[in-house]
Amino acid sequence: MSETRQLTLGIEGMTCAACATRIEKSLNRMDGVEANVNLALERATIMYDQKYQTTDIIDKIHNIGYEVALEHATLDIEGMTCAACSARIEKVIGKMEGITKINVNLAMNTATIDYLPEVRSLQSIIDKIHHIGYSATVKNEDVNKGNHATKKKLLQLMFSIILSLPLLYSMVTHLPISTNIWMPHLLMNPWFQLILATPVQFIIGWHFYEGAFRALRNRSANMDVLVVLGTSAAYFYSLVETLKTVSDSSYMPHLYFETSAVLITLVLLGKYFEHIAKGRTTEAISKLLELQAKEATILKDGEEVKVSFEDVKVGDHLLVKPGEKIPVDGMILSGMSTVDESMITGESLPVDKKKGDKVVGATVNGNGFLTIEAEKVGKDTALANIVRIVEEAQGSKAPIQRLADQISNIFVPIVIIIATITFLIWFFMIDPQNLPKAIEAAIAVLVIACPCALGLATPTSIMVGSGKGAEHGILYKGGEYLETTQKIGAIILDKTGTVTKGKPEVTDVISLHQRDDLLSLVASVEKMSEHPLAQAIVDYAKQQDLKLKEVKEFVAIPGYGVEAMVEDSSIAIGTRKLMQEKNIITSSIEEQLIQFEASGKTSMIVAINGELEGIVAVADTIKDSSNVAIQSLKSLNIEVYMVTGDNARTANAIADAVGIENVYAEVLPEKKAEIVETLQKQGKVVAMVGDGINDAPALAKADIGMAIGTGADVAIETADVTLVGGDLSHIPKAISLSKKTMHNIRQNLFWALFYNSLGIPIAAMGLLEPWVAGAAMAFSSVSVVINSLRLKRVKI
Repeated sequence: MSETRQLTLGIEGMTCAACATRIEKSLNRMDGVEANVNLALERATIMYDQKYQTTDIIDKIHNIGYEVALEHATLDIEGMTCAACSARIEKVIGKMEGITKINVNLAMNTATIDYLPEVRSLQSIIDKIHHIGYSATVKNEDVNKGNHATKKKLLQLMFSIILSLPLLYSMVTHLPISTNIWMPHLLMNPWFQLILATPVQFIIGWHFYEGAFRALRNRSANMDVLVVLGTSAAYFYSLVETLKTVSDSSYMPHLYFETSAVLITLVLLGKYFEHIAKGRTTEAISKLLELQAKEATILKDGEEVKVSFEDVKVGDHLLVKPGEKIPVDGMILSGMSTVDESMITGESLPVDKKKGDKVVGATVNGNGFLTIEAEKVGKDTALANIVRIVEEAQGSKAPIQRLADQISNIFVPIVIIIATITFLIWFFMIDPQNLPKAIEAAIAVLVIACPCALGLATPTSIMVGSGKGAEHGILYKGGEYLETTQKIGAIILDKTGTVTKGKPEVTDVISLHQRDDLLSLVASVEKMSEHPLAQAIVDYAKQQDLKLKEVKEFVAIPGYGVEAMVEDSSIAIGTRKLMQEKNIITSSIEEQLIQFEASGKTSMIVAINGELEGIVAVADTIKDSSNVAIQSLKSLNIEVYMVTGDNARTANAIADAVGIENVYAEVLPEKKAEIVETLQKQGKVVAMVGDGINDAPALAKADIGMAIGTGADVAIETADVTLVGGDLSHIPKAISLSKKTMHNIRQNLFWALFYNSLGIPIAAMGLLEPWVAGAAMAFSSVSVVINSLRLKRVKI
């Protein structure tokens, strides 16, 4: 009889008993699964056969349209030296019950983990990482920690250089030609060389032994194993030669202390340069954090009080003087000014702001005094969200990295085999019984083949590329999206708020029966809606100083319009489809509707108590960037489509103005996702660009969902790429950056593989001294990081 397990999961997205029943039925159809879903607690208790993994249950719940509540953690990892280390942690932790996703980033020395808190505690994950030989702590944002690590690496390197320089000087005696360089007798003393080499080998280089022990204990191999094998062979062979001089003072020992010490020094030198270069790949995060205002001026009882921005609370009233940074996200209560939002949106021109407008933390106030009300503080601000998205993108993996991971998993054992074969061939065939030469060749193979460059090839480019995007207002939510964006073959653009500004204005109000309160009633209903067209009507009514009335039973019908009760009147506002649903005949106003639509205006038909009452026409202007951006996309051979719930005439008028030939009009929100799927079935990689709640399903369905950063939070959360400023020119820039980043990754992978493919045979033929191999290995890692840093200077 199979053993059963119990699992308790938090379920998100349930709205009624039907949801709970659906989840129960779907899970219970799985053989060996018995589920009980509690709607009130939003939890599911599941008994399941051990033949299933936790992820099988979670995938089933995802497939039927619900989410499982997961915890997300980012850990700092210490002790990793190469791709084999990161792959080992991923493999071990990924197999733990309750772990749904893990990405270990060698370049950042971090691990991002999604896990089920009901099944697995964060401490148990940390303990497991410790058990397999690495150190793990919850990510610390303290910049001083990074500075301390840099100083520690530099101190170790300096001590190693001081002890190794005399040994390096003595290496001239190994040259096959006469140099006539003065050589102090002391430097040739084997005991003096032993004294210099021992601290380098076992004190400064002890962490290599620790890393190698951890790897071998867990039945894996990494860079540390190669370094330890190579340097230990040279050190202990020299030690044996030194001991021979005790019994025979005339014996001339063959010493390779300089090989072991110089190799360790070169590896440390390479790691230090790599550490410094890697630090530059995270400059984007540092720059973003530096944007944050450090202080805020709070108004309390009419007095100005200076506080740390961290002490600002939602609802506080803040005074922002000319030239000051705005501390948090909020709304202007009084004052007028221009605000420089370039650090957030990438747009260079300042934006005019007045009472009622929203402002974003970290932007710079221009020449006016502003009083704002804090609406989002701390981790909820736009800047904090941008930092979080960039960090997660830099910590994620692109699919192309799987190749490097697969190679790294088998690379070190293969190198050890090659080194062993090299030793045997040299010792028994090429130069029989010449143990020093055989050891030299084997050490050179071990050292030059360290897979550091291979492990760094992808994550460093992803870090720099995603940081470059953030500087231009393009936020990739992960490495996989940065990779896929370059493959886009078709782009679907939502109309309102994407192609157009999404801030339309009322142009016409027609009352068929001369009702003076028509606009007041319409605005009262529309104030309950989040749609940009609704907001335009409300703003227009306020400009007319109209008093809005109390609304009851408000219902939004996506793609059709809205309905509500105002006082004793039933009011319906929307499209022809809504009127048809209400059996209201619109033929008498059809000619007027056609005229409005032909001129690019959106008409909203108004019915009160089942009778046709009028039309409110609204015009939305096209964004300045739309035309140029769409032409740029076409030049990249990308098919451009526009989709909208608006009528065909209005949609075609907008499409003609920006040069879009493919138009889907009068499309309901759920149909947008179907359009995405239709294009995907034609073999196209599809991107959806939108800004509203009704775009979320299509954004999720698309291969790449791009959300306009000025849009709804739901759209931004659903999307894979966020265009912070709302400028459509960011779309071709995002594609260009993706292509250049992937080109950079391919360069890194090619040179890392080419280097090893070329270096190992040369070392095996005895054409490389071990210290030269060590220098080449160190240079390869640094060169990969430096090549990645070139992305910081590319134009997009």
